[in-house]
Amino acid sequence: MGIPINTVEYHTGGEPFRIIANPPHRIAGATVGERRVFAISDPKVDGLRRLLCHEPRGHADMYGGFIVEPDDSDAHFGVLFWHKDGFSTACGHGTIALGAWAVRSGIVSAEPTGVTPVRIDVPSGRVTANVHTINGRVTAVDFINVPSYLIAKDLVISTSQGPATVDVGYGGAIYAHVPAAQFGLAVTPGHYADLIAVGREIKWLLNKHDVAKHPSDPRLDGIYGTILYDDFGADAEGQLFQRNVTVFADGEVDRSPCGSGTASRLAVLAAKGELAEGQVLVHDSIIGSRFIGRIGESLVAEGRDAVIPVVTGNAFEVGTASFTVDEDDELVPGFVLR
Repeated sequence: MGIPINTVEYHTGGEPFRIIANPPHRIAGATVGERRVFAISDPKVDGLRRLLCHEPRGHADMYGGFIVEPDDSDAHFGVLFWHKDGFSTACGHGTIALGAWAVRSGIVSAEPTGVTPVRIDVPSGRVTANVHTINGRVTAVDFINVPSYLIAKDLVISTSQGPATVDVGYGGAIYAHVPAAQFGLAVTPGHYADLIAVGREIKWLLNKHDVAKHPSDPRLDGIYGTILYDDFGADAEGQLFQRNVTVFADGEVDRSPCGSGTASRLAVLAAKGELAEGQVLVHDSIIGSRFIGRIGESLVAEGRDAVIPVVTGNAFEVGTASFTVDEDDELVPGFVLR
């Protein structure tokens, strides 16, 4: 048996987040962005991702992160996010989980009642998890993202089901946004398989398009996911209410409302004049879990009108694990069926 790999298991809005505080392999690089590039190409690090993400230790919708050194001393730590197909550039639900974990575990000291900022370096930049506590209990976490912005609106594409009109927005990763109703679907578990099929198709149709190119950092290129949404308009309190499913990587489904996807959604809605500063987006997932999104501030980034999104949710520990590898196991590092 090899050295055990210890993990802490969290979920944010139903979406798993597997935390590896002490990865056993060296992950080289001066910044988290450089470490991601190294991890993608290094057989040991990528093999560790596959071991912990793929079956039988994980599954096709597993998600997690390796804790690494931050870019500088102003951040508490860095993280490399991963899923079944590789290493992502951003993850809001993971940031929320990491903020809650850092405070609950004592890695970051917090007052029993108050708000504690946990600064985290991720491949797309520095993000903050503002962790709210009351009498020592974590009651909410605000994910404060990198500047986010609209890339393209009302882009018409040809799909296997006919023309579709999509918006494209950046929220630490690039997302396509499309109403589920365009395909005769609703964001409900009953349409789960059809939503995955549509989401995968749109992602790959746009992935080589100019809208999938980051304006300054090619390491952030590519359509990360498709956000299919139901728009219910404003509620009685004037809050915008939408439900979404984010289909990311290659057919992976976010059980939460997707943190970086919600950030991208806020940027798109703001740019299209559908959400103003001070207004709230109530953002539900396909399973009914909820994030609350708002615009923290408006600014200019990458030569575009942009916003700093604030996405509020919470995360909870569901257990710990100690994984091992038997030298006679022929299924290492694992497999996926999607």
